Amino acid sequence: MSKTIFEHSSTGRKGVCLPPREFDTALESLIPEKYLRKNAARLPELSELDVMRHYIELSHKNHFIEKGLYPLGSCTMKYNPKIHESLVRHTCFANLHPYQHESTLQGALELLYELQEDLAEISGMAKVTLQPVAGAQGEFTGIKIISAYHKAKGNTHKTKIIIPDSAHGTNPASCNLVGFDVVELKSDADGRCDLARLKEIVDENTAGFMLTNPNTLGLFETQIEQIAEILHSVDALIYMDGANLNALLGIVQPGKIGFDVIHFNLHKTFSTPHGGGGPGAGPVGVAEKLIPYLPVPMVTKQDGVYHLDYSNESTSIGKVHGFYGNFAVLVRAYIYIKMLGAKGLRRISENAIINANYLMAILKDYYHIQHLEPCMHEFVADGTMQKKENGVSTLDIAKRLLDKGFHAPTIYFPLIIPEAMMIEPTETESIESLDAFAEAMIEIAQEAKENPELLHEAPLTTPVRRVDDVRAVKMLDPIFKIEN
Repeated sequence: MSKTIFEHSSTGRKGVCLPPREFDTALESLIPEKYLRKNAARLPELSELDVMRHYIELSHKNHFIEKGLYPLGSCTMKYNPKIHESLVRHTCFANLHPYQHESTLQGALELLYELQEDLAEISGMAKVTLQPVAGAQGEFTGIKIISAYHKAKGNTHKTKIIIPDSAHGTNPASCNLVGFDVVELKSDADGRCDLARLKEIVDENTAGFMLTNPNTLGLFETQIEQIAEILHSVDALIYMDGANLNALLGIVQPGKIGFDVIHFNLHKTFSTPHGGGGPGAGPVGVAEKLIPYLPVPMVTKQDGVYHLDYSNESTSIGKVHGFYGNFAVLVRAYIYIKMLGAKGLRRISENAIINANYLMAILKDYYHIQHLEPCMHEFVADGTMQKKENGVSTLDIAKRLLDKGFHAPTIYFPLIIPEAMMIEPTETESIESLDAFAEAMIEIAQEAKENPELLHEAPLTTPVRRVDDVRAVKMLDPIFKIEN
């Protein structure tokens, strides 16, 4: 167990020696006495080297993509080029302020405008807003646009959105926030939308259909054009959750196969580190008929000059963010797209698909995989065989992976697969990395047979052993107390 920063402390040791400041005493006289400390702050005393070694040691106890494979399904935890990090911190970006006059922001507005256009081309959509600052907020924005479209047409009877049972959990939440009722659509035996059942539940009250394609099983919804035809026949719209766009770049344009709305996860597909929950960006693309409802302002170009355009304010759903999006994330996405170009973006998806299928082909002999047809960028294995034969759960397998030096995949999702392990290796992993992960998974499958108790106790080598999740939720207790 690592020492705390206080345990490294040694009386009198200093990291930086600052010269005395004449204004310190004068400053104290300006502060009412009741706000002044009675005792000196309890601070650790360390050299700069002590501090650096402490935090470097702590960082190595965490898991990060530069340390090892991070196969979180549907999260696209891939390596992000470091050139983006140096460029996005350049003063020409970092020193901008959103309240500056647009005449002083022409370079930034040009970047945003070109990113809008690039994302529209990639997705096959007519127009894109960059304003939403998360994938879930992109969903909310897209569903708000669907709602605005129907209200403008007087479709007050359209109260329900259909969502497959394999959907991401934020999908029904986004629909409920906008005021729609959610109708669940079961998957068929092939892991795709049940087309016959869809025809039964679609009616004049249907406002839209929210679909992830490829879905969370890593399967492409091959009947998507028929789905779109069914929805459009009752003037309903079809929304694509773009979380899995890493599988489609340069291969499929969602707007060309029937989708009316899509959100992008720039922090997944387009290169921003997003471990720990942020930062993010969730731009939304729409078909031509939905452009009037996009958030304001849009970035437009007229006679070579870029503007923040509020001209559709009367029909717009309004703002969904205080300013113009999560700018630093947008800059990273812009650089990523421009560096790779169309051919490079296609290679991303091709390599992600190859990597996922390579791993699936190896692991199918050791873990149950319900859908063995070629997958897209991810696949779902499960621990049902290990649980039935040896009493080893998917949670046990995931915890043991930590001992092997790998982050665990997404587990117990999608909910339609018992003991699920959703594995997404991404395009940035080498064959050596994939082989090492596969070897670890095979070793765990063997351990499950020979020593299941070992897996029940895992992880054994991490700084924190297995946490009692139920107790942690029910019995919150702060570990650290601040002393005056």
